[in-house]
Order: sequence, then structure tokens, then C-alpha cells
Amino acid sequence: MAKLKGHKLALVVGLFLSAVHVIWALMIAIMRGVLQNWLNWIFDVHFLVPYWTLTQFNFLGALQLAIFTFAIGYGATWLFVWLWNLLKVRK
Repeated sequence: MAKLKGHKLALVVGLFLSAVHVIWALMIAIMRGVLQNWLNWIFDVHFLVPYWTLTQFNFLGALQLAIFTFAIGYGATWLFVWLWNLLKVRK
């Protein structure tokens, strides 16, 4: 197997995770009530009491969520690639 390219893969994973959370935040802004019902249903089918309540959309919070998930996705993937390549070289 070839050596993985850390920056490119980490960038893709970070952007993907960030995009998923941006979509979630936009859905909260547009249809919070529907999502709350869906979340309650998810808890119910797992035999759990619904615990969380969705709050109002907050642009700054959504921006922080997108940045944070990008950073975590990028960092975790970069670490994975670094370890992968480290082990591949030593084989």
C-alpha cells in the first residue's frame, strides 16, 4: 500500500465533518420543531427518556461548531495518517 498524504486526507475529513455540522445547524435554524420531534422519537425507540431540548439557532454557536469539528476532524485524521505512515515505514 502507498504512503498516505496527511494534509490532503485530513483536509477532506475535516471539511466533511464541518459540512455535516453546518447542515445540522441550518436545519436547526429552519425546522427546529421537526428535529426536536425526531430526536424525541430516536430516544423513544432506544427505550430512553428524551433528555435534550434543541435551543434557538445561534450564528456564532454554529460558526464555532463548524470550526471546532473541522479542527478535530483534521487533527485526528492527521494523527491517524502519521501513525499509519510510521508503521508502514517500519515494516
